Amino acid sequence: MRPPLEAALLSLEEALRRLGAAFPPAATGPVSADRDDPALDRSAMDGAAMRSADGIAPRRVVATLYAGDPPGPDPVLPGTCVRIMTGACLPAGADTVVPVERLALVDGQLVPMAAPQPGACIRRRGEQAAAGALLLPAGLPHTAARTGLRAQVGLPVAPLRRLAVAVVPTGDELVRDPLPHQIRDANGPMLAALAHALGAQARLLPPVADAPSALRALLADLTRADGPDILLTSGGVSAGDKDHLPRVLAELGAQVLFHRIRLKPGMPMLAALLGGKVVLGLPGNPTASYLNTLLFLPVAMAGLLGTPAPDPWHSGVLAAAVANPGDRPLLQPCRRRGDRLEPLDSKGSGDLVRLAQADACAWVEAGGQEAGPTRYLDVI
Repeated sequence: MRPPLEAALLSLEEALRRLGAAFPPAATGPVSADRDDPALDRSAMDGAAMRSADGIAPRRVVATLYAGDPPGPDPVLPGTCVRIMTGACLPAGADTVVPVERLALVDGQLVPMAAPQPGACIRRRGEQAAAGALLLPAGLPHTAARTGLRAQVGLPVAPLRRLAVAVVPTGDELVRDPLPHQIRDANGPMLAALAHALGAQARLLPPVADAPSALRALLADLTRADGPDILLTSGGVSAGDKDHLPRVLAELGAQVLFHRIRLKPGMPMLAALLGGKVVLGLPGNPTASYLNTLLFLPVAMAGLLGTPAPDPWHSGVLAAAVANPGDRPLLQPCRRRGDRLEPLDSKGSGDLVRLAQADACAWVEAGGQEAGPTRYLDVI
């Protein structure tokens, strides 16, 4: 006997937390400065390096320094200056840089338009970090900025990759040329497009029949070394006679992180780990399938990549009241005008028409919500 679907429903927040906590922390080492940063005094602007003590007197240009040039053996003397580009090393004798837009060319010499100030437009040696300073502790998630910092101090960086996500619709009702009692597969193309938009290397596989043997074969392929990192299935996770995925996963020894969440649409959502791979079992109705992918796939991808999970929520204003009977919060398709959310007359979790017409889905509390502030997800 299956337990009632209403039993032991997880909140969306707890389900997301469980999925995120299923992955080990990023195995990043500490990052320390290998030298002073900057390693020498550098110019922060394109302009001229000079002595501030010479005031607004004309200067004769004696050299030009570009980023990557050594500072040069000769100091800047009274009455002279060096043309300098952003990032170039400050020459000896100079204590200020005057930006090019504050210089005038008079009789072949450069004249400051105002008295130069000592230290202006100079990045001092070590002002960003001193040699040996700890810049990042161990164990932080990967970010693009942290990758850049590792490269800056000479540490190896992880190769870039996109996670492989396989999308598999399930159901005997899915056919290419449907009779009135059948349907075409819309979830597969939709979810593959969404996974691609979220940064995955998405692959759409043919629909799988509602049969335990077909699901076992599918999951066996998943656990191969060259199989996908994440499997998205749609359908087969509720309480019907042909909803076999939860039982097959249990038989194969999968670690089920959660099954059934307090959300409308999308209650039957399932997440599991199998052989080091992630299985996201999505409901079969298209709006539920789409929204659960939008919420849970980025968390799974971030966990596998060791990056911070993105926050998909935005703040907006519900333009009209939305009824929501029951005890589950609702994600309501809306047209968005700036931060104003205009609810569409959605017919429920199977209404792909209204989802496709929507720009956003607004959070509506259990019991309904009056017009006013709320949060929303972009439909991408």
